[in-house]
Amino acid sequence: AASRLRLSGLCFLLQILNILLFAVFARYNPESSPSHCPPQLDCSQRNQDSRFQQPRFWDVHIQVLLSFGLLVAFLGRYGQGSVAISILITAFAIQWAVLVQGFFYFFLNGKIYVGAQSMVSAEFCTAAVLISTGVVLGRVNPVQMMLLALLEVTVCTLNEYILLSLMGVRDSGHSLTVHTFGAYFGLMVSWVLYQPHKDKRKREEQQDTGNQTDVFAAVGTIYLWIFWPSFTSTTTVLDNAENWAALNSYFSLVASTVATFILSPVLYEESTPRMVQIQDATLAGMAVMGMAGEMLVTPFGALIAGFLAGLISPLGFRFFTPVLRSRLKIQDTCGVHNIHGLPGILGALLGTLLTLLATADTYGDRLELVFPLMAQGSRTVTDQVLIQFSALPLTLLLAALGGCLTGAVLKIKVLRSPPDAQYLENTVLWEVKLGNC
Repeated sequence: AASRLRLSGLCFLLQILNILLFAVFARYNPESSPSHCPPQLDCSQRNQDSRFQQPRFWDVHIQVLLSFGLLVAFLGRYGQGSVAISILITAFAIQWAVLVQGFFYFFLNGKIYVGAQSMVSAEFCTAAVLISTGVVLGRVNPVQMMLLALLEVTVCTLNEYILLSLMGVRDSGHSLTVHTFGAYFGLMVSWVLYQPHKDKRKREEQQDTGNQTDVFAAVGTIYLWIFWPSFTSTTTVLDNAENWAALNSYFSLVASTVATFILSPVLYEESTPRMVQIQDATLAGMAVMGMAGEMLVTPFGALIAGFLAGLISPLGFRFFTPVLRSRLKIQDTCGVHNIHGLPGILGALLGTLLTLLATADTYGDRLELVFPLMAQGSRTVTDQVLIQFSALPLTLLLAALGGCLTGAVLKIKVLRSPPDAQYLENTVLWEVKLGNC
């Protein structure tokens, strides 16, 4: 009863807070047509609403809510409850992200001007939160999950503002600001929350999967294939740059999937990969194209990047995850480090390398779309390369600091339950018998 009341009370307080803040600050775009962003607002790193098409928002929303929800459904004993909590986190994080991002990007004359692109930006920030929750799934209660979302949205927005607006980093598909940040933020929270007596008991339970969970993974994989190219190309500067991002994403996706069929039978006893492994490879192939998608990757370059990302995922599960657990005391429930973290780092390094090729001869008219400061002559290729490269350690630093701070908050005694009570609480809120699915 106490745990139910804590969750109910926290949700009530946070929702009332959002309503009051929206009432005081949030307004729709004052222009009669949503096609113009007021010149005083910082819209330099986002599509104007005039470039926004409603199907893009649908694609991003479906990707965040459905694909990420089905990603956590593979846990046999925690699947249904995990999906329910992911919906709660999404519902809250979108509201909070619109407000926090609004103060950074869309604030003018004491008001936050909300447009279609505000929602898309909030969805991306929510995706980072969902990635982080995949690390600690089953090890924290819903109250802690909500507080994690509250804190992470704030730090994620700060990281994005520093990188995209202040430094001028190009990361349209969010290799750094979503995949890398979300993964390492969650890993640091998990490290701070490590409890040997509980983690040892729950490790086998969390990985308990059944045949019906492969069905969830199959549906999630199909949705990833359909909608992820729109996810990576939604925030390209102009429609002219969207084609590159979508096509590069598709090439990376197909190569990463084939790589899984090559490596998984070698590492595991199954003759063909399970659907969960194929889903992981799909995510890895998309994460690696986040920064480089709108750049001059070329089809064969996208195939190579996707192939490498498809190899990283099963190798990470086979060799690196046990090291994280035994040596670093980091329990990663959904293998987020292998699916989002390492491919995100690879994508950031690939984007930095491709920036070296960003000249008027190689890019032509597209140089102004992808690297406007370089096209205007206010920034050299060397400067942009250094900025792109420095964005990676800065993101890791902010994710680590934010994750440690959040973990310390979640570890406060009043938010935790004794081990036995915590086990029963999670049983009520999360566990579903396989025969009833």
